[in-house]
Amino acid sequence: MTVPHAPATWRKASFSNQDSNCVEVRLGPAVGVRDSKNRGAGHLALDRSEWAGFLAAVKDGEINS
Repeated sequence: MTVPHAPATWRKASFSNQDSNCVEVRLGPAVGVRDSKNRGAGHLALDRSEWAGFLAAVKDGEINS
């Protein structure tokens, strides 16, 4: 039996604030990343291993704002 999944929804990153640095993510088979202030500009699509690598780099301080 196949159970339908709810469509992936965009969520604002917890470290984003109201004035700047606004990033939204959508989790699904591919992870979407977009600028919440310019949603019409499109988004990046990362596979799960790329997303895991990105998160690890942020947590290790290799990537910062």
